[in-house]
Amino acid sequence: MHAIRIEEHGGPEVMRWTELPDPVPGPGEALVRLGAAGVNYMDVGARSQGGGGWAAPTVLGAEGMGYVAALGAGVTGLAVGDRVAWFYHPGSYAELLAIPAAELVPVPDGVDDETAGAVLMQGLTANHLSTETYPVGPGDTAVVHAAAGGVGLLLTQLVKARGGSVIGLVSREEKAAAAKEAGADHVLVHSGPGFEAQVRELTGGCGADVVYDGGGAETFTSSQLALRPHGVHAYYGPFMGVPTLRPIDLPNSILLTYPVVHHHVPTREALLRRGAEVFDLVRSGRLTQRITGRYPLAEAARAHADLESRRTTGKLLLLP
Repeated sequence: MHAIRIEEHGGPEVMRWTELPDPVPGPGEALVRLGAAGVNYMDVGARSQGGGGWAAPTVLGAEGMGYVAALGAGVTGLAVGDRVAWFYHPGSYAELLAIPAAELVPVPDGVDDETAGAVLMQGLTANHLSTETYPVGPGDTAVVHAAAGGVGLLLTQLVKARGGSVIGLVSREEKAAAAKEAGADHVLVHSGPGFEAQVRELTGGCGADVVYDGGGAETFTSSQLALRPHGVHAYYGPFMGVPTLRPIDLPNSILLTYPVVHHHVPTREALLRRGAEVFDLVRSGRLTQRITGRYPLAEAARAHADLESRRTTGKLLLLP
């Protein structure tokens, strides 16, 4: 089989289309033939920086869907030919993967392969942010960073579905239409810090109830200044930079949290329940994953370069 492997960390140029031995599923594992792999900013951070278990050399990629090709000993509840998806399995930029069966979510009828490979990581993240991190309710105002990006588009839809309003931030004018199409009530074209005054103006001087911030260290302070007293700053952009912080620097008695999607699905039961919620939202039409780029798996470096350029909107996919 072939996979996208790096021998050292760096830019997209370090990514290599490499022939590797076919994996063999061990006890409790399923051999899965890749159908589609999602491209995420996490992958960019893993390639460029490492950390968090991504030391080089390694095969990149974490999210995808595929078809069960074989089963290891002791696996129940799956059969050869089943469609399955996963939100986090390191090494997913590969034609074949041996994945613990406990990490796999059945893909229901009514969800196509590309959507299944594109929606789980960002869908579960958006679900986590809008429910457990800050349970959005009617009348709440949320600021959504990168509102035309993969998480941002899904999060905007979920906030609106829960009765909230959205102030979306986008970096370029051409991205505003995508954020508005997803349901954003207001879209601010703004790159970097300094947007807090506009947010306060739009909220009658009160500030937002929650800021969902995947924008990185550069916007960290402005996100906090855009909040009402006791508002919630949900910072989920560690691969975009980790700011230095003293607790006394927090303004307006705000609450700062670092949401980790794994804590949303800590057990097999939680993963199946939350994964089914995301797929049910897709099947009902309440959640639409906007796929805007499809690349051959062998050209993953091009997908990374396009994602890092910040010219893309929605989700990018790698197809074998």
